[in-house]
Amino acid sequence: MMKIGDKVRFLNEIGGGVVTGFRGKDIVLIEDADGFDIPMPMRECVVIDTDDYNMTRSVPKAAPKKVEEKPVRSSISHSAQEETERLSKPQASVYRQPETRGGDILDVFLAFVPEDIKAVSTTPFESYLVNDSNYYLYYTYLCAEGKAWSVRSHGMVEPNTKFLLEEFEKAELNDREHVAVQFIAFKDSRSFVLKPAVSVEFRIDTVKFYKLHTFQESEFFETPALIYDIVKDDIPTKQVYVSAEELQSALLQKTLVDKPKSQPIVKRGGQSGIIEIDLHIAELLDDTHGMSNSEILNYQLDKFREVLEQYKNKREQRIVFIHGKGDGVLRKALLDELKRKYSAFRHQDASFQEYGFGATMVTVK
Repeated sequence: MMKIGDKVRFLNEIGGGVVTGFRGKDIVLIEDADGFDIPMPMRECVVIDTDDYNMTRSVPKAAPKKVEEKPVRSSISHSAQEETERLSKPQASVYRQPETRGGDILDVFLAFVPEDIKAVSTTPFESYLVNDSNYYLYYTYLCAEGKAWSVRSHGMVEPNTKFLLEEFEKAELNDREHVAVQFIAFKDSRSFVLKPAVSVEFRIDTVKFYKLHTFQESEFFETPALIYDIVKDDIPTKQVYVSAEELQSALLQKTLVDKPKSQPIVKRGGQSGIIEIDLHIAELLDDTHGMSNSEILNYQLDKFREVLEQYKNKREQRIVFIHGKGDGVLRKALLDELKRKYSAFRHQDASFQEYGFGATMVTVK
């Protein structure tokens, strides 16, 4: 019985190859010399060598009587029969995984899949490396805290497969805010086009993991997933992670070149007067293009901490932080920060007549 790994020749045309699969009862997939799968009727193929998962077995010559009893044999030409006899002798045979058309172009992705999409705010997650190509990948998956990197997973991913890197709880999400994927691509037992080594860093927006619409349907998973491109059409994704140090340096350089859009700090009433800090992002930065909501919020919090650190030793100093009413996200973040790091300071809503509901006054103690 014909099976995957058998070598066959075509009866009614030149050529042959290795059996890589079946379609129904009558169609067999034959991988030709160029690595492509060709569907052929099973009755038009004859087994000339069998390879049972790298265990080579010789195929005995067919006796003349048996050849006469099988009409399908009678259509083999004299030269084809000689070739059949030659190839039926024991010889080394290596099974090669079938390739897909277009798979010589690298497409590699990093995917995050919630285990329970209906409970996205609490469910654990799975991380996958998706290899949509005909190449093997020797990979390393890393996370960073500051400038210190640690390996989460490493190994090899086979062609045209998805590989589970790790599982993690929602509480561990912040540890994966800065990740990187590195790999080299190659083919086993085949010649191939050499690909450059890949190293791509990502800034994972952890806020997205709390939003249901973030996770989309894809051809790789049965459930919705959040997918980042590592390599698309042979082109590695540009590094999108920007560290706080790089952002601060860029902003300082911009401050030296450009005139500040507005003065965020206003002192009133001499040395013991009130200091006003306007935390609206439009007052802090001239351009927020490309910044996500979480990045903007982190920048506003950094400004808040910077001012408190500057005046933390000046007792009874009053500082008004203007955050606006909005949806209350910034105000809540400020209050959480005060409770966590500056619990000794006193805070209250600032004057309603002057600031409405959009400001908080902090008194240094």
